[in-house]
Amino acid sequence: MSPLEYVIGSIIIVLALVIIAVVLLQEGRQSNMGAISGNSDSFMDRGRSRTLDAFLARWTKWLAIIFFVAVLVGMLVTKFMAK
Repeated sequence: MSPLEYVIGSIIIVLALVIIAVVLLQEGRQSNMGAISGNSDSFMDRGRSRTLDAFLARWTKWLAIIFFVAVLVGMLVTKFMAK
């Protein structure tokens, strides 16, 4: 394997871990489940969580696009470096 393949592979691994972390930080779609577990949010906490959730959702989309581009680039580099 060439050094370029190692670099692209490590970028893909780091991107995958970052995507996992960003997805896990997002609030679930069932926001009323907090009442069952005893969480009570104030009005200000709800607004802040919505903006944070929107920010994380936007970053998830961009990270996924970057991840798939990195995978395609890695595949092309591997294919053409083998020849």
